[in-house]
Amino acid sequence: MQRPRLPLGDYYQLLLQHGLLAGDAPLPTVLERTVELVSCDSQKVIPGTLFLCKGAAFKGQYLADAIQRGAFAYVSERPYEEGGDVPCILVRDIRTAMGLLADHSHGHPSGRLTITGITGTKGKTTTAYYIKSIVDAWRTGQGLRESAILSTIVTDDGLERRPAKLTTPEPLDLQRHLLNAVTAGSEYVTMEFSSQALKYGRVIGVDLACAVFLNIGEDHISPVEHPDWADYFASKLLIFRQARTACVNLDCDHAADVQEAASVCQRVVTFSQRSADADVYASDVRKVGHTIRFHVRTPRYEEELTLGMPGLFNVENALAAVAVAEAYDIPMEAVEQGLRQAAVPGRMEHYVSADGQVSVIVDYAHNGMSLEYLLRSARTEYPGRELTVLFGCTGGKGIDRREGMGTAAGALADRILLTEDDPGPEEVTDICADIQRYLTPFGKVGEVIPDREEAISRAILNCHTPAVVVLAGKGCEHLQKRRNGPEPCVPDGLLAQQVLDRYDRG
Repeated sequence: MQRPRLPLGDYYQLLLQHGLLAGDAPLPTVLERTVELVSCDSQKVIPGTLFLCKGAAFKGQYLADAIQRGAFAYVSERPYEEGGDVPCILVRDIRTAMGLLADHSHGHPSGRLTITGITGTKGKTTTAYYIKSIVDAWRTGQGLRESAILSTIVTDDGLERRPAKLTTPEPLDLQRHLLNAVTAGSEYVTMEFSSQALKYGRVIGVDLACAVFLNIGEDHISPVEHPDWADYFASKLLIFRQARTACVNLDCDHAADVQEAASVCQRVVTFSQRSADADVYASDVRKVGHTIRFHVRTPRYEEELTLGMPGLFNVENALAAVAVAEAYDIPMEAVEQGLRQAAVPGRMEHYVSADGQVSVIVDYAHNGMSLEYLLRSARTEYPGRELTVLFGCTGGKGIDRREGMGTAAGALADRILLTEDDPGPEEVTDICADIQRYLTPFGKVGEVIPDREEAISRAILNCHTPAVVVLAGKGCEHLQKRRNGPEPCVPDGLLAQQVLDRYDRG
């Protein structure tokens, strides 16, 4: 399906209707000219492009390059000398304008899709894969095409499949992916909604059939993200404004506030492990071998469900997926099959030594809330074993994670190794020293090993058996973001297998 070819006047009217036009600039004289492309990348401009000047690092030269390649008008919060005589449409908020223009230029593809949006401090990716697995079990059983997914791990819209760059793509990329899903006949899309995407209008114009709110905790608090927790929470709650149905976790902190925000939706489906009054209620949660089993009661059925992935905390994510299935009237058989078969790259990957004395868990847990749940689950599922945790924290952002992850490790782990995890502009040793401040109150000292490969080797080979070793933060990622940019690295799961092989050989 092709993007619609609309005159510039249509885009101008859209900005006018939403009160985004600013200044006293004269009406552009080219309103009748057809817009062939809306773009914010000067390298992708073609003749007939409406160019968007966005970003704190934007330079006038980018506009000059775009005009040279064929841009005939531009949208900006201020005029640029480099724009010359090319018409400038001044707006009050370029982020909001970009979201609206992106949706309009792609013909509002979300209106032809059934989209599930997921937000929460932890569990978004796992929940997304659970939902996709259930939907696919249902659709493929009818001979229909698999659904699309836009996640932290992968972007798969039915036509394009690639590693994800952002949890939620930028507006023009996002709308392209949604239009691809329409073209591919995917029909259902499951996607993660980051707090940044909600706060800065990346998802404006995306109609959600269902909005899932998993949980809320401290994360992304920094000068370049959210100035405080209140801003973070308020940004998360914005998801309900664009959804028909809300799925709300009654067990999350501030559940009453979440329910109040969700009341703007036409329907609310609740889920819980604590409140039997929830629409979707889980009980009798237990570990059986390497699986998790639980009893679930919904308005339509009662059933015993099995999660193929370990991790008791994943029941919360599974319940969210069951709640979405309720909203879509997906048969119980597809729910059971989907949860049993679901696998998430980099989430709760489990590897065991030949003698069974060393269990290694690889997980993407990268904030305090996620790490606490992961370590508590490891304590419960592997009683009597030494618990080792290896982790680091990103550099230059999410500074609050250092306290959260340090506190979780200090309280719950026997042995702690600190290493690199996308240090970016900071020195790994400085980040580790910062984390150590939050280990000290627990009488714990983290062993600092800057090189992640070496750290993983020591974490496994130097443990005291029987042991469980948790490798947190990177999951299946194959790039390490260092000072000079992303550099290739071996995924934690592969490293774990290689080191366990050395352990097995003695």
